[in-house]
Amino acid sequence: MDLGLKNKVALVAASSKGLGYGVAKALATEGAKVSMCSRNALEITEAATKLAQDTGAETLGTACDLTNADSINAWVDQTVTRWGTIDALLVNAGGPPSGMFKDLSDAQWQAAFELTLLSSVRMIRAVMPHMVNGSAILTVTSGSVQEPIEGLILSSVMRSGVASLVKSLADELAGSKIRLNNLIPGRIETERIGQLDAAAAKRRNLSVEDVRAQSIAKIPLGRLGTPDEFGAAAAFLLSPAASYITGATLRVDGGSLRSV
Repeated sequence: MDLGLKNKVALVAASSKGLGYGVAKALATEGAKVSMCSRNALEITEAATKLAQDTGAETLGTACDLTNADSINAWVDQTVTRWGTIDALLVNAGGPPSGMFKDLSDAQWQAAFELTLLSSVRMIRAVMPHMVNGSAILTVTSGSVQEPIEGLILSSVMRSGVASLVKSLADELAGSKIRLNNLIPGRIETERIGQLDAAAAKRRNLSVEDVRAQSIAKIPLGRLGTPDEFGAAAAFLLSPAASYITGATLRVDGGSLRSV
């Protein structure tokens, strides 16, 4: 199936590794021009170079602090200077730290707001003027917005705000032919999942291996997902092939959520 992404310009946030890199790879494989960013300049330069070598796609790697509006605007400006327009944006950022409500400070709540919710607002606002031909925006949220996950209250609250933002803007920006959707990763084999498993193991006085085995036992497909599988779903929703899908939330979770 041709997704219609050839020569489209796509920005992928937090894409030096993990879910973001999986999405960037899927877009590049489909022929898109991919602008990638990460806080670490060396890591994003290496990731963009590798992606270009592996796929033959045009890539751009930019250091960007997603908690800083000027940094986000600079990333967008560099992309537009290089390619002239923007057709797609993946809103993504490293997740807030795990923790229980009683242990979280005001500073941690504020940092989570700036990293997860405010960065989403800023990224969307920055790309809108350059989406002149009808475009797509996709946010990476979390299963915690539909079903609370122990120890992830910061993520639950902030990502729920992102989901509501997308639902509101799907209506507001439809006249500009800009589509917005949410994509929820289940347990995908990334560094972030390793960190969460380690935190859960410490909290529950179990081994990391036991925590992971218990988690996998709850997944109907019986395994963790891969960044490539997540990336394929994201590439579809960001593509012209999904032209009649907006305001939706898709889970890539192996069937973990049981609710209808």
